[in-house]
Amino acid sequence: MTVLHLADEGEAADLAAFLARLIHYDRGAAVRLQATGTMLAVFGRPPSFEVLAIRAVRLAKPYDNGLDAGLDVTVSAGELLESVDESAATAGVPAAVTGPPWAGVLPPRGGWRPEPGLPAPDALRATVAAAVAEFRSRTQELAPERRTRAELDRTGREIWSRTVGDTGLPVRAVHAAQSLGFLRPAGRASGAEPLGLYSSGTWLRLRTPYGSIAVRRAGLGVLGISVR
Repeated sequence: MTVLHLADEGEAADLAAFLARLIHYDRGAAVRLQATGTMLAVFGRPPSFEVLAIRAVRLAKPYDNGLDAGLDVTVSAGELLESVDESAATAGVPAAVTGPPWAGVLPPRGGWRPEPGLPAPDALRATVAAAVAEFRSRTQELAPERRTRAELDRTGREIWSRTVGDTGLPVRAVHAAQSLGFLRPAGRASGAEPLGLYSSGTWLRLRTPYGSIAVRRAGLGVLGISVR
């Protein structure tokens, strides 16, 4: 089994936490791994949010078995989580699985440019809290006969599809960032790149010190797709 040597115990703990959150939303979750040099990118798609989550993990060295080619494989998130040894700061790469459709369409590697208008982290967290409160209030006000799955989904789509200010970023992307542990006060990762919003082709990416959320912008066709 290929063994990844992570930079430190903290990287291993953060990877494990990210995988555990993905599994919380989908017990059969898969993740796509791409490693080049000393950086591992872990891609996942929590079904409740319709976004792509990316966790970058620093590696102490690429591999321990002499492989010099870049790693690119889709695996079970649960099996990868079981292989993480936080005390040793290692993770074993499980056997490949047949990837879900999203795993074949990833955001582009480059061409990202800053987008203006992103509120401060506290304001983003307040936006999510207000959306959650509105969803609960509106669904609780529904008569029992109207509290159907279809009505709950319709209300959720209306609220979570709203954009953050004039950025074009849907509120569901911010909600995903918070739910996956990406939108939190800077601590151990305080030296990482700050919160920012970027675009490349049809994609928007909310970047935080702990990970990124990427989402396709509606109504822009299929330009900007990167199939890898």
